[in-house]
Amino acid sequence: MTTHFKDLANAAAVDRKVDAQEVLALRRQGWGDGIIARDEAEALFALNNALDQRDQEWCDFFVEAIGEFVLNGTPPRLQCDAAEARWLIAQVDHDGIVDSVVELETIVRIIERAENGPAILKDYVVEQIEREVLTGTGPTRCGGELSDTHITSAEAKILRRVVFASGGCGPAAVSRFEAEMLFRLKDATISAANAPEWEQLFLDGVSNYLTGFTMANAQLDHDRKLELQSFIADSDANVGRFIGKMVRGAPNVSQNFANAMGVVFGKRKGGPLPESTGKNIVAASIEGAKVTQAEKDWVNAMVEADGELDDLERRLIARIAKGG
Repeated sequence: MTTHFKDLANAAAVDRKVDAQEVLALRRQGWGDGIIARDEAEALFALNNALDQRDQEWCDFFVEAIGEFVLNGTPPRLQCDAAEARWLIAQVDHDGIVDSVVELETIVRIIERAENGPAILKDYVVEQIEREVLTGTGPTRCGGELSDTHITSAEAKILRRVVFASGGCGPAAVSRFEAEMLFRLKDATISAANAPEWEQLFLDGVSNYLTGFTMANAQLDHDRKLELQSFIADSDANVGRFIGKMVRGAPNVSQNFANAMGVVFGKRKGGPLPESTGKNIVAASIEGAKVTQAEKDWVNAMVEADGELDDLERRLIARIAKGG
């Protein structure tokens, strides 16, 4: 971290405010070397904690800068590993709560942008929103003012963004942990004046858990992506020269080899991907749409947990019966 960046952050923290010009100065200093370093990211968290008011310019910069550090600070790009997730949670949760909407938005945007990320990050946001709904306090409640137990539009939208985000246990796949959270919120707020977005989120989320599917190789994990990037970048291996010599030396297999490489890199000379690839996806989709006996038992247990069958549960059961 440059001395100037540190001075700018400290000065703004003392004043407990940061204006547009100061944000611009921080942006120029922070990206002066093309990256956001860890000490710079921690200085931004300290500054955010000190602010009495957070203008849009500051919020936009903070979300962008912290996201850049977490996702692109170390290779591979657009991935958040467990250590980075724990660091992020520790910065946000230093006093046991999420202090501001901008911190919550920062984590949500990282989850949305990440090609892959640990489940603990999604679980943390889900737990924070559930606590806010049940206690009536938190950054989504008009800056932290106490209110009754209900689900606001902001909370419903954040939950949808998180549970259907690509970075987590599976791309756009709802986990059992998230589905059970949706049931708990439904039971706790069934008679409350919830936001219009809530009912659709409940139905979409739980039915996705029961009838959705994910491919086992849908995502590359952190270590595997780093391994592949290192292989491609290895100048000593001369990968391109090796491939070229192999193809030229065996013309009779060049078409098959080109097709094989096309499958890896997203193209295939001479036509579409093998039919078996599509069949595997279709088969997985059909199999995933089936509600197993174990899933039926789970639904029954969740429905019977509060001793009654409410309207949302009736709609859920009808939707599942129609095939999701």
